[in-house]
Amino acid sequence: MKKLLMYLLVSGACYGAMAQEESEQSDTSWKKMYRESAPKINDLVHTKLDAKFDYNKAYLNGKVWITLKPHFYSTDSLQLDAKGMTIQKVALSKGSATSPLKFEYDGMVLDIKLNKTYKAEEEYTIYIEYIAKPDEYTGKGSAAITDAKGLYFINPRGEEKDKPTQLWTQGETEGTSVWVPTIDRPNQKSTNEFSMTVPDKYVTLSNGKLTGQKKNADGTRTDTWKMELPHAPYLFFMGAGEFAVVKDSYKGKEVSYYVEKEYGPVARKIFGNTPEMMAFFSKLLGVEYPWAKYSQMVGRDFVSGAMENTTATLHQESAQQDARELIDGNSWEGTIAHELFHHWFGDLVTSESWSNLTVNESFANYSQVLWQEHKY
Repeated sequence: MKKLLMYLLVSGACYGAMAQEESEQSDTSWKKMYRESAPKINDLVHTKLDAKFDYNKAYLNGKVWITLKPHFYSTDSLQLDAKGMTIQKVALSKGSATSPLKFEYDGMVLDIKLNKTYKAEEEYTIYIEYIAKPDEYTGKGSAAITDAKGLYFINPRGEEKDKPTQLWTQGETEGTSVWVPTIDRPNQKSTNEFSMTVPDKYVTLSNGKLTGQKKNADGTRTDTWKMELPHAPYLFFMGAGEFAVVKDSYKGKEVSYYVEKEYGPVARKIFGNTPEMMAFFSKLLGVEYPWAKYSQMVGRDFVSGAMENTTATLHQESAQQDARELIDGNSWEGTIAHELFHHWFGDLVTSESWSNLTVNESFANYSQVLWQEHKY
């Protein structure tokens, strides 16, 4: 009963805050404009990224190999979303060889002339060297997600004594294309392999499994994460910082919690119901949890409540509660259930247009009630 009462109180407070935000929001064009599924000329197949981070400048120095194929009709061109970047090189990649391609770039869209006309199902790989400059991008967020710069360096130069240095990404709705060129639409899906080079003292998190770690002579380390099931670009994720990593498991799959080190001893009190939630939702839906792992990270200064990046959910810092606070119950448990449930509705089955995003969210909202009913 206490749990239910707390849930109702929190829900009421959230509803009041949302109602106030809506009343203050002047732009109501979304109520009149239906954003249908984006036209598909090329399909993403695989995205391989080599990311090195410049913390002093808050830049990402990137090399990306993007494999695509024509969606249906033959095509000799490709348009990629690439917001606020410096594009250094665009080439066709075949094995270890590259050949330059002509391109035009207006600061938002990279328009590439391919070397020939490709037919449907004929794959090709584009290689791009670039610099992402998220702090210089001026795109606007929304009431639900307050910023749109995609990649966030938190206290990158260590100037704030009481704040850790972190980095994390937020793709929804179309912020991924601020830090990696892509077709940034929810009706695209891609597998991915991300290599992240960070100071050796940091741990990293991304989609899929950690498949390799290499220490470098300059005091950095390169971690490689591979995602073998396709998912939408807005669900691509990278995170890094000094975290305690507490591990559980579910049917042989890693379940892990990335929290600031002082919260390591209570991480399971916050997130420890996750394996049981995975079992409950798998049985309820008749579809076993489909992904390779499930990790949850808590990030400072997050621009939303939480985000269901595939296999790598990011929570705002309110998720971190100390032992004394947790005596009265876990105020973040509903959100934990919500983001996990998105791994079926949102990540596995994805709305093809942003105007249908309510389908993702309504199912995830319902999951919170289902979990409360099941557990309490």
